Amino acid sequence: MPENPLTLDEDLRRRMLANLEQFDRRPQAEDELSPAAVAFVITQDQNANAAFIITRRSSRLQNHAGQWALPGGRRDPGETAIQTALRETEEEIGITLAPEQVLGLLDDYTTRSGFVITPVVIWAEADLVMKPNEDEVESVYLVPLQELELPDVPTLKKIPESDRLVISVPLPTLNTQINAPTAAILYQFREVAMRGLDTRVSHYDQAVFAWR
Repeated sequence: MPENPLTLDEDLRRRMLANLEQFDRRPQAEDELSPAAVAFVITQDQNANAAFIITRRSSRLQNHAGQWALPGGRRDPGETAIQTALRETEEEIGITLAPEQVLGLLDDYTTRSGFVITPVVIWAEADLVMKPNEDEVESVYLVPLQELELPDVPTLKKIPESDRLVISVPLPTLNTQINAPTAAILYQFREVAMRGLDTRVSHYDQAVFAWR
């Protein structure tokens, strides 16, 4: 684990807000794709570390069952990405967040399964009471932000099925490797919100099992 764990304080919020405000976000054309949004919710774990929320999707879902994901889903007609992220967070894990808690947006990421995902970064309070919707979410976890600073983030590899590098992110708290699209969002969050860089991730591919 990297040294100097991050704490959920005003200095961190202001730094991330400033980094996201200066970021030149790149949307992706929707065309025949389905617009979606996910929530990157920043809160505090049981060890008082600044952390983000990640879920394990229900094994009963028809699509992408059992996969790791940020709270989110398809945008309803007339919804903005922010409205979708807030609604899905409440529906999936029982947390009500307000528009004024949004720090900013990351680049859109286009998936092989036909979605254009807009990541919405949201600042939440400590000691959130989460109530997962069992129809959609199998479990919810808090992962310290400093795990995104590990030296093997991101992990990139070549596969015979694509001419693009496949991205993943190891998370020791979960004892697993997170794959794209979630991995691409985690990595860009680190680069943009935590480091103030203009790193892009749309050129990274997903593992083959996530193409459907």
